Amino acid sequence: METKRWNIKNDKTYNHQAIEDAAERLKAGKTIAFPTETVYGLGADATNEAAVAKIFKAKGRPQDNPLIAHVATVEQLSRLVDDIPVYAVQLMEAFSPGPLTYILPNNGTCADNVTAGQTTIGVRIPDHPVAQALLERADVPVAAPSANLSGKPSPTLADHVWADLHGRIDGLLDGGPTGVGLESTVIDCTQEIPIILRPGGVTKEQLEEVVGTVMTDPGLANEKEKPKSPGMKYRHYSPEVPLWLVGGKPEHIQTIINKEKTRGNRLGILASERTAGLIQADEIISLGTDITEIAAHLYDGLRKFKQGDVDIIICEAFSEDGIGQAVMNRLKKAATEYIQ
Repeated sequence: METKRWNIKNDKTYNHQAIEDAAERLKAGKTIAFPTETVYGLGADATNEAAVAKIFKAKGRPQDNPLIAHVATVEQLSRLVDDIPVYAVQLMEAFSPGPLTYILPNNGTCADNVTAGQTTIGVRIPDHPVAQALLERADVPVAAPSANLSGKPSPTLADHVWADLHGRIDGLLDGGPTGVGLESTVIDCTQEIPIILRPGGVTKEQLEEVVGTVMTDPGLANEKEKPKSPGMKYRHYSPEVPLWLVGGKPEHIQTIINKEKTRGNRLGILASERTAGLIQADEIISLGTDITEIAAHLYDGLRKFKQGDVDIIICEAFSEDGIGQAVMNRLKKAATEYIQ
């Protein structure tokens, strides 16, 4: 399959003709990767079961892992669901467009393979000019998980998408780097109190400022339950080589590095700027000075270490305050070991 790539990252008009072409391909049942403010998504017409099936095939994604339907407006969102509770309306007013996905009662407009046959559907309004332009022009709900091979780190650059899916999808809108760098927060809005199913770009604290009490699902990693949301069941975000998540002070991380070096292992390190300046290893990547920068650079950092370059990646463990909860959620799913 030939993958068309439109380069619009330096075009402030977002290349009208490219958007037009990509939207027409979406409506014709093709798969198009596009940037959002979180990560790049791999889109298909969510009302077209055959088109949606191409997403699962391209990614190698398990069929029981539901997808999120992306729309441009709240009015478009309302076409896909049976009921929107008052608190969900309040959240939409505060955070949409933005990195928040709502689980709501499904009215059957989208294909069954979008929802994995469930009675609920995940819907989101992305806050990225390219995504907004594409969704407005296509005027169909677009099912779009992250545009990567299933299990690998999510793509925050078009080059990440190209490396994983070139020849497996129909098109790629290159809109430059994404913003948040982590997937959206997913919140179950089918209960009396909203429940976070996946932490992400909107924090629990931010949600509570708008609607009061917000719960966190204790079964985020429950392997036995059919997942309501992407990111709940399967191992994700894994780099090419083993990843060790290590807590504690820089001296503790250095002790582990030294021990592995005596065994002949080459070590690649992902850490905050402060910790990176206090340790020594074969290769060190600083993810940034604060947790917001770390979140934005995490997936790119995980992708930079290749097989043959290092034998083990060691990543510093971070505080779970604010968006740190989402960062640690992804790292725990990616890690082969967690040393505290």
